[in-house]
Amino acid sequence: MSVRSKTAIRRRIHERIRKRLIGCKETPRLAVFRSQKHIYAQIVDDAVSRTVCAAGSRDPELRQSLMNRGSNVEAAKAVGKLIARRAMESGVSTVVFDRGGFKYHGRVKALADAAREGGLRF
Repeated sequence: MSVRSKTAIRRRIHERIRKRLIGCKETPRLAVFRSQKHIYAQIVDDAVSRTVCAAGSRDPELRQSLMNRGSNVEAAKAVGKLIARRAMESGVSTVVFDRGGFKYHGRVKALADAAREGGLRF
């Protein structure tokens, strides 16, 4: 019996999810990636393999406001609001949510909820 790493398991789950999720021009894919310290989101049009917009907790717009906050959930909420604002500026209002193989709770859920509050529909 072989021991798999958490990363290998997550990638396998992500591949299984991506078989069903395809972002197009009308409804691009909102892809989420979280590391131990940071969280990132990007809106991708898979038809032309192009990133429409992106945001992350390391974004210069958020760095100052996130410095004094100790919670990663708060950072995820800020990234969700930022990605929603940038998507609206790019003319995107509806997306398909790609959780990236991560469980839908904690930081991933906080980002999704904040993006919905920001005006994105999915």
